[in-house]
Amino acid sequence: MSQFKNYISLPITKIVKDGISQQDDNVVLEVPVTLFLNGEEFVTLVCSPQYLKELAVGFLCSEGILQQPSDLHHISINEEDGIINVEATQGQAEKQFMKRYITSCCGRGRSSFYFINDARSMSRIEGKIAISPQQVWNLTTRLEEKSTLFQNTGGVHNAALCTPDDVVVFFEDIGRHNAVDKIFGHCFLNNIIMNDKVLVFSGRISSEILIKVAKMSIPVLVSRSAPTALAVDMAKELGMTVVGFARGNRLNVYANENRII
Repeated sequence: MSQFKNYISLPITKIVKDGISQQDDNVVLEVPVTLFLNGEEFVTLVCSPQYLKELAVGFLCSEGILQQPSDLHHISINEEDGIINVEATQGQAEKQFMKRYITSCCGRGRSSFYFINDARSMSRIEGKIAISPQQVWNLTTRLEEKSTLFQNTGGVHNAALCTPDDVVVFFEDIGRHNAVDKIFGHCFLNNIIMNDKVLVFSGRISSEILIKVAKMSIPVLVSRSAPTALAVDMAKELGMTVVGFARGNRLNVYANENRII
């Protein structure tokens, strides 16, 4: 764990209907961290200042740069200066990072953009996991219970890799993409199988989040929030189960409901 705190207490002026008061409030921390890949500046990530190793590794996994454990040669982190140095096997994904191209999507007469690295690494999700609505609600409750940073600040997203019965890995971050990347990185570093798990998530399911989870081979994605139409469309094509608005005693299944029993 990082030596840095997740949040600080700041003096604020609080205004309510009945008056004004001066008090302290917890405010989440946000820091820029620059990732150097093979000696070259690669990207700057804005994130919560904890679990930076997991974040860097997960981000590189998401971009297709790290595909197997032997691809990661060395990683060092200078938390004080916000610098991460990674030595990794070089490949096409590194050269084509963030380049886009236009393609016709499945002959439907509409165009979508994909990152080149995404298009190269996408494959259909075949996980056979089954989960009941009650188990989904139990997991979203567990996500809330574990979200102590959100409870203290209200300023972060959270994500959890789960079996149908319990949380396996949990992370919080100011960025919803970062929270998912930290899970990816942790699983990569610890050789945790993901194709029989569920990802439970606090934020909106965008196409980018959907792609990240698909690259992790996770068959079921559950959120307390909503999906986008493009994310649902991609989930149907990839065979992923997408559940949104999973809170209380309700949920909506947007794609591949066969895994919800």
